[in-house]
Order: sequence, then structure tokens, then C-alpha cells
Amino acid sequence: MKKMSVKKMRAKLQESGLHELYPFRSHFLQLGVHNLHYIDEGEGTPILMLHGNPTWSFYYRNLIKTFSGSHRTVVPDHMGCGLSDRPFDYSYNLETHIQNTYKLIKFLDLKKIILVVHDWGGAIGFGLVTRYPELFEKIVILNTGAFLSKHIPRRINFLKTPFLGEWLMRRLNLFAWPATFMTTQKKLPRLVKKGYLLPYDSFENRIAVSRFVQDIPMEKTHPTYNTLLEIESKLTSLSHPKLILWGGRDFCFNQHFFDRWRQIYPDAEVHWYKEAGHYVLEDAKEDVAQRMMNFIK
Repeated sequence: MKKMSVKKMRAKLQESGLHELYPFRSHFLQLGVHNLHYIDEGEGTPILMLHGNPTWSFYYRNLIKTFSGSHRTVVPDHMGCGLSDRPFDYSYNLETHIQNTYKLIKFLDLKKIILVVHDWGGAIGFGLVTRYPELFEKIVILNTGAFLSKHIPRRINFLKTPFLGEWLMRRLNLFAWPATFMTTQKKLPRLVKKGYLLPYDSFENRIAVSRFVQDIPMEKTHPTYNTLLEIESKLTSLSHPKLILWGGRDFCFNQHFFDRWRQIYPDAEVHWYKEAGHYVLEDAKEDVAQRMMNFIK
């Protein structure tokens, strides 16, 4: 996606009424010939929020509004997602996303970071914390993983099928679209659904959605396997205070992942939302924000 396409996307936000939900100013970091989009609102101790697949910085819109009055809230769109560029010939893998986010941290000179991670943001975020622990102060974990696991829903594993899986996700939109009703217990308002789908409105614009699924390492020969294994091996070395807020009705990051985090971080503050799904920020946004506020204070 080039700059003109981003301008058109911003215009769509205005025209569709989404600007009220997502009123933030856009910023871009040039990485080579590609642009990484990010939100940078407020001042003070930085809160870095990392999204997963198939979301974008829109997922954190309510937390940005809540915390930007007292903190610097930085929320990037991973390459290929949200309002970032969508290069065709690009390495959409975990290592690249970690490197891109680290470059953003250094560019913005972020220190004493409060990290918030969800879905793929967990592997990316813990990839950063395990390499640069001195840059981070606290960690908030929302329905995610940062370790190897054989637990994968059949429907997602099927979408890893070469050629067919990509065709289904990009041509028929059988990942981003189902996520608008499979990830929550509360029905998303029409405008919120539109917000999640807005960046992924064509075959070309859904390239990262497909690449994220393909990058799930289920065997040792997978290029990302060793990257995730290295992250996993260092998780127990992290002494940062941690808060785990978990949607209990998540079909993907289910109780197996929650229990694994409890095992890795037995001293973490924990809350289980029995009636919340994968998008815990949609189903339990007020309580999540309050618990985060208490934790950060």
C-alpha cells in the first residue's frame, strides 16, 4: 500500500463515521522503501501496544483514549497491516516484525516501556523484552502466546495449507471477516466491524493476514521455529511485573495458553473473564482498562 492508498484509507475513515472511533493522528517511520504506520498520542511514560492478526491499531483505540491523557501511547501497525505499507516481495515473519518494532522504539527513544500484547503481538513483544529487557518496566498480557505449541484450531491449521489457504484468506476473506463475529461474545457494532475490516478490503491488502497464518511454526523445519524457541527459552528470566487479563471463551488462545502463562509466571497478577472472547478489549473493555490503570499506578 503506497502513501496515496493510505490517504484514501484515511478518507474512508472520515466518510464512514469511523473517525470518531479512531480519531488519532497518523505517523510513519520509513523502513527502507516501506512505511510503518503508528499512533503516538500523549506524553509521559510510554505504553507500547502490539496487535495481532487480523487486527491493527484500531484494536487498541479505547486504551489509547483512556491512557493518552497520562501516558505516551505508541501503537504501530505491523507491516502489511492497518495503515502500513503492503509490499508484495517482503519477509512477513516474526523476526522481521521484531526488528521493525525495535527500530520504532529506537527512533522514538522509548524507555521504561509498559508493554501491552495481544495475539501475534505476544511473540513480537516478548521477542523484544527477552532481547532488550532493560527497555521495559511492566508487561500486560492479553490472550496471546510467545512459546511453541501444538494447540492450534483445525480451521486455522487448515488455512496453513499451501496455495489453498492463501486463496481462501485473500480471495474470499476467510480470516479477517470471520474474526468480526468469532472473536467476541458481545456482538460488535456495525461501525466497529467496519473498522476492523477497513484495511483488509481487497486481495492485495490481505497479504499480511495470510502471511501471519503461514508463519505459525508447527514443525522444527519452519523458518520461525528457532526464533520462537529462543524467545520461549528466555521467558522465565524476565523479572518485570506482569498482568494477565484473559478472555475465557477464546477458541484460539484457549485455557491451554492461559495455564501455560500461569506456569511460566506464577507471581503475575491475573484475571480471567469467563464471558469474554479472543478480543477481550471488546468484551470487557471497561474492566480491562481499570485493572490496567491500577497495575500501572
